Amino acid sequence: MDGQAKTILQRIIRKIPNKKLEVTLKSWDRLSTEQLESLDCTQPKWLFLENLISRCGEKRLGLKAVTKLEMVYYIDNPNQGTWQAFQLMEAEDDAVSVSFTQFRERFKANLEEDFRHISIRMKKLEDGAIWIRIAWGDNFRKPNHLKPTYVVHYLQTPYVFFLNFMSKHKPFLYEALFRATRHTSIKEAHLSGRSLTALRDLVMRQYQQVFPTKDRTLKERNGTPLHPNIEKEHAEYAERRHQMACEAFGDGILPKLERAVYKLETRYRGNSSNTLNDKDELFRGVVKFSSSNLLQSFHHCVATGIVEGPVTPLLSSITQKGKNYFVITDKVPGATH
Repeated sequence: MDGQAKTILQRIIRKIPNKKLEVTLKSWDRLSTEQLESLDCTQPKWLFLENLISRCGEKRLGLKAVTKLEMVYYIDNPNQGTWQAFQLMEAEDDAVSVSFTQFRERFKANLEEDFRHISIRMKKLEDGAIWIRIAWGDNFRKPNHLKPTYVVHYLQTPYVFFLNFMSKHKPFLYEALFRATRHTSIKEAHLSGRSLTALRDLVMRQYQQVFPTKDRTLKERNGTPLHPNIEKEHAEYAERRHQMACEAFGDGILPKLERAVYKLETRYRGNSSNTLNDKDELFRGVVKFSSSNLLQSFHHCVATGIVEGPVTPLLSSITQKGKNYFVITDKVPGATH
């Protein structure tokens, strides 16, 4: 096992809790039953690593096997680093019929035409997700397995998620995706976060959505009870707040987003809509919301009456548009992009 393989192996094992080591190594499926039983997962990590490297040496496992273990780890623990969501556009007629085999062959062929040295590993999961690990090299240098790019694509959908994505590789990766999925363009979804599952659930609407049930505006539903001292009125008021929160952010277990960013490019204006300075300069600023579960926090604030309704579109757009990065400009007052 060469130095690069040992470094990757050490990095992975140090991330895995001791109680999950055995399960992960079984999923790896590279060691025999006898070798697995000879490993003591309760040992200190440095000692466990020495024994594991020894067992890998017995099986003559090298870089290829170790990168598979890394992929197993990322699939089981996708909340590593910051994922970015993208949307493929302009699908061709045969895009809906692309099989995994076709996707794999086209994707690999396209990148291998552009790079003399590149490593591509691919796996399709039961939920339809195609996981891709790419170690980039070039015509002179071998692939750098210490800084791989991960790509997750759900076949027959336009959504792609990237992890550790470098700008210089964008055109090559885009072209490979176009060829493999039969699309002709791609755009940023302006959605990012540590939880791949949350990003997927938002863009694919895989969470419990709630829609208005009565033909009345949010302001009407959020009106103050006519008789606040009557218990029934208070209960109805609380129910309306909960309904409003669910319509804006969903119900049940919500996608676990950690942040939302609003970039402001507006002007100071008075009551007459005239700018408040002669230079007509833009006011630029950034507003960030952060929480361990941002949508759940917003939902709680609205449902409990901590904030007044109706919910501003600036916040409800997170779920309705599947985005957590917005640019607010003066072009269309109140519009978000």
